[in-house]
Amino acid sequence: MQLLVNLTSKAWSLKILAQLHAGLPGRQAPLIAATGASRSSFAASLDLLIQLGLIERNPGHGHPLRPEFRLTENGKVAAAMASRIEEIVPNEDAFAILRRSWTVPILAVTGTPSRFSAIKSGLGPVTDRALSKSLGVLEEKEWLRRDIDLSQRTPFPIYHAVNAGLEINQVISAGGF
Repeated sequence: MQLLVNLTSKAWSLKILAQLHAGLPGRQAPLIAATGASRSSFAASLDLLIQLGLIERNPGHGHPLRPEFRLTENGKVAAAMASRIEEIVPNEDAFAILRRSWTVPILAVTGTPSRFSAIKSGLGPVTDRALSKSLGVLEEKEWLRRDIDLSQRTPFPIYHAVNAGLEINQVISAGGF
């Protein structure tokens, strides 16, 4: 889970991986054009992917000022997952929600109905405010359903991935994250 949280902490990481998986050349200019990211956001996401060991400089290829990057073995697995997620959410408006830090990790832990506290403990460093806001956005997008469990003396909300959110959950689960 920590790898998934780290991976999605930068807005364009999933999009970069999906583009590399699709066969786009691993140079900055084509990747920036394909993702629509700003140079600074793109650079931060690219640096993160290098730190996580998902991409590396292609030795012997590219100019020193215009390096070429390629997927590592772990990167190929993550890129396949990112590509499948991109297929589920093909339009840019919906993909903008995936660029938010906690969206994908929340969907990863809500494959079964879960309480707020269980989701929070599954994610690690998320704040109550960030989690609450993300849950609201996902519920509004209808990727997450909020139900009230009345089986206990004190009713409590439970959250469960639905529609595209459930499909994303299944892709993440199948990818081994």
